[in-house]
Amino acid sequence: MQNYSDPDVTRVGDDYYMTASSFNEAPGLPILHSKDMVNWKLVNYALPDVLPAKNFSTPKRGDGVWAPAIRFHKGEFYIYWGDPDFGIYMVKTKDPLGKWDDPVLVMEGKGLIDSCPFWDEDGNAYLIHGWAGSRAGVKSLLSINKMNSEGTKVLDKGVHIFDGHDAHPTVEGPKMYKRNGYYYIFAPAGGVATGWQLVLRSKNIYGPYEEKIVLEQGKTKINGPHQGAWVDTPSGEDWFYHFQDVDAGEESCICNR
Repeated sequence: MQNYSDPDVTRVGDDYYMTASSFNEAPGLPILHSKDMVNWKLVNYALPDVLPAKNFSTPKRGDGVWAPAIRFHKGEFYIYWGDPDFGIYMVKTKDPLGKWDDPVLVMEGKGLIDSCPFWDEDGNAYLIHGWAGSRAGVKSLLSINKMNSEGTKVLDKGVHIFDGHDAHPTVEGPKMYKRNGYYYIFAPAGGVATGWQLVLRSKNIYGPYEEKIVLEQGKTKINGPHQGAWVDTPSGEDWFYHFQDVDAGEESCICNR
């Protein structure tokens, strides 16, 4: 089975599109397509080469493209990802099966990871992300920045909106949504192998956020429901994609929310 860790999914009409972490591999950012959320076909790659080219001219195992988020906004597909050594990048296209635009460095910095864009109903754009302790010296925090409407650069220094140090260590991989007037953040915590899936909810994008664990191993043998995607169907069903650590590989899976 192919390894698609940190999967994220977006639906456009009756079509579902997935991408996943590709680290230092080139081409990177695999694009998978499905009509039923069960059967997936690899149809493209959004990133021909991992940048900066000079840095990745020699193998950098585990570096590069971490935990991308794919979104559809105003007729275009966007993918954002964090490179822990350089910052948060974005690529976009009108045709996911065609050529994607060259990467744009949206936010430069060390330790910026697990980014997800969000365009609100009032036109404001935001970028939520986590932190890599190995580079930033801090982790277990989720932060949000304002972006320009084009989604090509951040406009402020950002605000820490959730601190997981006490109850949700290593909170990371945030994905932001808005439903019925609430801002939702899906974020795994506790580590890949044995962690849990946390959901935060607030009526203000900057919080404070209610918190609830919605998936955890409990007494089962199914470990670590790690980061993924909240997806709805045209008929109104809600599903959550995630992956789990299985030692030699990481297996993507699906569960009904």
